[in-house]
Amino acid sequence: MAYLTKLKGSPASIPPRPSFKEISFISFGAFLAACVIGFLAYYTNQPIIMGSFGASIFVLFVLPDSPFAQPRNVIIGHFLTTLTGLIFYHLVSLDWWSMALAFSIAAMQYLRVSHPPAGSNPFIVFLLGANWDYLWMPSLIGSLLIVLVAILYNNISKTRSYPKYW
Repeated sequence: MAYLTKLKGSPASIPPRPSFKEISFISFGAFLAACVIGFLAYYTNQPIIMGSFGASIFVLFVLPDSPFAQPRNVIIGHFLTTLTGLIFYHLVSLDWWSMALAFSIAAMQYLRVSHPPAGSNPFIVFLLGANWDYLWMPSLIGSLLIVLVAILYNNISKTRSYPKYW
């Protein structure tokens, strides 16, 4: 019965809504980050975009103080999980269980580079049937670009300081 009681949730209230100014600042920064990778993908005709980057942009601009938003977590997290996905896809098996084993939560936690959006990268690798070059583009180059925009933009604000650590 105690288990079922937990399902009701705790009595915590919904967090307050950010101010319009804060929402505008966050939204414009996220827009800029998406523009940078979108424009470069279009202009260079290179695959700099991957699905998990949308969630990364959210984390970097909405939650810049979070450990999940720090540059090492974003860049190494994306690199590590993409590498894991590629290893399991190309060297282990194309079966569903291989994709499940490639899910890299333990590796990110062990290396202290947890970045939740990167957790989807092995699935992306399997769904696309990605080649080894997917590791550096879009995974590494794209995550570096998003972090660069976050560093430049988040520090424009007088109330923000990003990153908290490297």
